[in-house]
Amino acid sequence: MATAAPAFDADTLRRGIEGHTPETLLSLYRDDAEIRLVNRDATPSHPKVLQGRDAIGAMLTDVYSRDMTHKLERCVVQGDQVAFSESCQYPDGLRVLSESMITLRDGKISEQVMIEAWDE
Repeated sequence: MATAAPAFDADTLRRGIEGHTPETLLSLYRDDAEIRLVNRDATPSHPKVLQGRDAIGAMLTDVYSRDMTHKLERCVVQGDQVAFSESCQYPDGLRVLSESMITLRDGKISEQVMIEAWDE
């Protein structure tokens, strides 16, 4: 009898994002996960690439320790693919929108492409 692969926990994603808990978010990633980040400083031709839980954990700790709000706007899980939108706002009103496409392996994030847009 085959067993089903573990399911991605979108509630944990929401708790981590909105609760500013990078440790919770990091629990969703595989040890060998990779994030490719595209924003105003890291272009599609030269994205910032984070490989492994240590690098991803450092980035999550930096982002979620900032004085700003984070909200998971929507999350769609379909098989081994996840897409989600996150909106953020600094106290001065500056806003950031992040869109992520994720590939899962065994219910954990193995690859993530994140595109950020910032108020200028």
